Amino acid sequence: MSMFIVEANTAARDQAVTDLIESVALAEAALSHILNAEGEKLQAAIVMKDIDTQKLLCVNKSIQSTVDAITRLELVLQTKLKLVACNICSNCK
Repeated sequence: MSMFIVEANTAARDQAVTDLIESVALAEAALSHILNAEGEKLQAAIVMKDIDTQKLLCVNKSIQSTVDAITRLELVLQTKLKLVACNICSNCK
């Protein structure tokens, strides 16, 4: 009985790598839009006439929470790119 041989489909692998890199790029674009919106939120809060220190601190805390979440996501995206790079490059360190 002969052994079944599975041949790697390089076209599918190349497409998978391309899809992974594209997904990171799209996530980065989305995160940049979120960061921009948070900056606009802060600018809008600062120019409000009835804003007090407590409200500004609440807005700042909300923005800081969002930036912290984005930072964690950036680390995940960086890891994803490193994995892709290590699978492309034969002399990965």
